[in-house]
Amino acid sequence: MIRSIVLEVVLLGAGLAPQLAQADAGPPYFTNDPGTPGDGNWEINLGSMPTVATHAASYQLPQIDLNFGVGDRIQLTYEIPYVLQTTNGAPRETGWSNAYPGLKWRFLDQGEDGWQVSTFPQLETNASLRERQDGIAAPGPRLLVPVEIARRVGPVDIDFEAGYYAFMHQPRERILGLVIGGSPSPRFEVDVEAYNDHVMGTPAGNTTIDVGGRYKFSPAFIALFMAGHTIGATSTGEQAFTGYIGIQILLTNYGRRLAAAGADEH
Repeated sequence: MIRSIVLEVVLLGAGLAPQLAQADAGPPYFTNDPGTPGDGNWEINLGSMPTVATHAASYQLPQIDLNFGVGDRIQLTYEIPYVLQTTNGAPRETGWSNAYPGLKWRFLDQGEDGWQVSTFPQLETNASLRERQDGIAAPGPRLLVPVEIARRVGPVDIDFEAGYYAFMHQPRERILGLVIGGSPSPRFEVDVEAYNDHVMGTPAGNTTIDVGGRYKFSPAFIALFMAGHTIGATSTGEQAFTGYIGIQILLTNYGRRLAAAGADEH
């Protein structure tokens, strides 16, 4: 199943190849890439992510993603969403979900046209008892240990991520993500993504296919957007729409000024 999904996404990306270059994973996508903001630079992503199924809906509003560059290859990260959750026949629940502090290290960098490989361990922190009982947050803590790989193939950029959650007294879980795409113009980027999250030992994982992009208003302000849908059977038994809309803010010189032209590459 996953192989056929990945093949379809690869073929779609190949169909876009004559126009595309310079794709990146990371927000608005589930998949991460090896990119880092650069020494002393901030990348701040503020967004909203809805997940809507037949009998329930969850809205991350806001979804906060803060990233700071230490040297050219290391990124410090802190992510946390505020969740609004609705279920048919039940009261609405709200609260802060699990946070994800982490550190990304791009240990292989062969330049823009070569291989780039990183690891991005993130600790999913615990949340309050109320958030866990309401289903807004998961039991924690647990550690996500992924590897991100990026490579340009002709005019197309490919980003791949595979990771595993290590934690005690819970089922094992792994993630797989693939993003293909690029920029038909200097300001606009469009990508397709296939992402699978599977709790080991269950008959099916959650597989999402989505299309998204970025639009650069200026070197410091970039619009982020994505829309997708789960396919096939899922762990919850329901298919769901998912999306993302937000803004990326790039700051340089330890946050003292907005990114200028040529200073926002990472």
